Parts: sequence; structure tokens; C-alpha cells
Amino acid sequence: MKVDWAALGTVFGVSLGVVLGLVVLFAVALRALSAREDARERGGSAVVATGVAGACLVACLTVVLFGIYLIVAR
Repeated sequence: MKVDWAALGTVFGVSLGVVLGLVVLFAVALRALSAREDARERGGSAVVATGVAGACLVACLTVVLFGIYLIVAR
């Protein structure tokens, strides 16, 4: 049995990049939700923060569902 180390390294690199990107997206969503609460406490508008949080959470959900699709479809 021979291991294709180049392919294994590619899979590791892509996986690491996707996980880091997903963590950053989720952290931005949480920060935007926090900013939304701060804006509400000050009596301001929280439309932009809500939009950013929603977009980041939808992107996270899309990445997770795509990963599940890749695992199940094969």
C-alpha cells in the first residue's frame, strides 16, 4: 500500500483553511450580534449589524451543509 502524501497534504491544507474561515465567520457573526445589542441599548439602529450577522450565519450554514453533502453524496 502506497500513501499519496501530496494528496494528503492538499486535503489537510484545504480542510485547515475551511475550518479557519468558518471559525472567523462565526466569530464575526457573534461580534455583530453583540454590536446589535449595544446599538439597541443606546437607542440607535441595528440594521447593519443584523445584516452582517445574518449573512455570516447563512455562510456558516452553507459551508456546513456543503460539507455534509460531500460526505453523504459519495
